[in-house]
Formats: sequence, structure tokens, C-alpha cells
Amino acid sequence: MKLRIVILAAGKGTRMGQPFAKALTPVGGMPILGHLLETIQSSGLDPLPVVVIGHLGDQIRAAMGDRCAYVEQGDPLGTGHAVRMAAPFLMESDAVMVLYGDHPFISAESLRRIAKEHEEQGNTITLMTTTVPSFEGWHKAFLKWGRILRGADGAVTDIREYKDASENERNITEVNPALYCFESSWLWKHLHKLGNRNAQKEYYLTDLVAMAVAEGASLSTLPIPPEEAVGINTPEELAFAEGLVK
Repeated sequence: MKLRIVILAAGKGTRMGQPFAKALTPVGGMPILGHLLETIQSSGLDPLPVVVIGHLGDQIRAAMGDRCAYVEQGDPLGTGHAVRMAAPFLMESDAVMVLYGDHPFISAESLRRIAKEHEEQGNTITLMTTTVPSFEGWHKAFLKWGRILRGADGAVTDIREYKDASENERNITEVNPALYCFESSWLWKHLHKLGNRNAQKEYYLTDLVAMAVAEGASLSTLPIPPEEAVGINTPEELAFAEGLVK
């Protein structure tokens, strides 16, 4: 299986209140994106991952150099749009793994696990999830994450973004860390079908899960611990992340 990895790093990161790109936020003395690129290198899955850049993208190019390929998103129209911008770099692959440029702690072992699961199961989509005991204490960082919706048989039926979730759905403690592996030909056929009828008026990559379910496509999940799923979007989340590397 020929697998390629794309990292979404075009977000403005306005909540961080810093003059540099969010993906360059230092954690343990290294930029978040640096951690992620080291992990990918250790995994042996993709020698040249593609990074989607936008706001302050020149800073990311200068900091990361030739450790990755780059593509400009331009208008910030959501995660689905970002992956579509990277398509020319990824078309020759059998599978595409999507990561986010604000998650420094995903392990190489987890990346290898999701790739292995995807290939062995012949999946259309393979995704990782994380479950928190509650949204109290440091776990409140996961409150605004998308919720994993499952049917009576335990199979995933959808991912609901927090802004679009009902009160009952917001009580679900299994959340989406936004780590996916897609069967490539299926992905390219379905990205253009994404709509933006949601609170953010964006094209959500997560909507592809509902499409796959509706088609009866093969889909499975793998759990990772919350500590590995940590994302950094605020100074408070950065402070917790720094605690994890001490």
C-alpha cells in the first residue's frame, strides 16, 4: 500500500495571541509541526509529507525547510477544502492519512497502527478516537471537539461538530482527534460532494464519514489515549502540553 500523509496547518490560531503561525508554537523547545514531522519520519510511512499552509505560511516554510512539501490553501474554507488543495501531490497514492498541525503528541506507533488497520481491513475510512472520563479538569480542552456518534450495534454512524451538536450529543465523551486514513480513489470522488450547510459555513472533512456510512463502506476506529490526542489552540492548552513533556 502506497500511503501519503497530509498535515493541515493553515489555521490562523488567533486564540493563541502570538505573532507566528500556530503550527510553530514551541512545545518542549520544538515547534508543534517539528514534533509531528519527527514522528512521521520515525513511523517510516511517508518520506515527504505534504503540509497545507495559509496564514503566515512563509514562516512555516522558513522553519521547516525541505522536510516536507507545501501547498497553499488560500481561502480558509475548512478541512475538506484544505485536503482538496493538496490533491495534486497525493493522487498516486493508495491511501491518504490526514493529520493536524496542532497535535504534537501523536505517536509513530499510532500512525503505524492506523495504517496497518486500514490496509488489513480494506477500509474506506479508518479513524482514531479518544474517550475522556468527563469534560472537567484538563479534559475540558476536549469539550469543543466533534463527537463520535454510534448506532445500537456500536458502529460509527457520524461525527458531529460541537457547534452543530444537540445537547445529548454534546454529552458523548468519545471525541474526534481528527486523525484519519482514507482510501484514495474514494476520497477524490467524494471531496467535491461536501457541502457547507453548517454553523461555520465550511467544508468539513468529517462529513465524509456520514457519506461512507450511507454507502455501506468499510469503516473502523482505533482508540488512542487523551494525552496523545491533545491539540493546542489556546495558551491554557499549551501550558498543559508543556507539562506533558517535562
